[in-house]
Amino acid sequence: MADRIKLAGYVKLAKLWERNAEQAILYHREYYEKKYADDNRVILVGVYIDITGQKMIPKRPEMVRLLKDCTLGKISCIEAQTKGYFAANTQELCFLLKYIFDLPYQIDLLTEDREYHIDTIRNEDGQKQALKKMADDYVGLYSDDYTKWKKRLLLEIEK
Repeated sequence: MADRIKLAGYVKLAKLWERNAEQAILYHREYYEKKYADDNRVILVGVYIDITGQKMIPKRPEMVRLLKDCTLGKISCIEAQTKGYFAANTQELCFLLKYIFDLPYQIDLLTEDREYHIDTIRNEDGQKQALKKMADDYVGLYSDDYTKWKKRLLLEIEK
């Protein structure tokens, strides 16, 4: 049997969910647990849930913890219901992709978006390579900003 996918669910909820944080966390954990309960190809490593108004990835504690687990080889795939959970804007998305795809461990991405569906496991039409090229090209234009972003991220990971 091929290696099982070590999957992490990621959710970013708006700060207004803080009032119902316990309920929101329970809902999203149960969502991923039920989704993968009978899938013997997947090990659900965890569900990482940020309830914050922060757009910057280094300021989201659960995303930082998720990326730390990626750097340690604990995760091979990150799934989010929408790409908007990954990043709030193009720069954050490209910086995140660059960071993930440059890790020594292969990390795949999945989203449930219909219009902008990401699935680098199936990799239809070379989607992973296209995302990597987009991130590399973007970072090439903003390399100083990426260096600062990555430094902030690594400082948070090391805490």
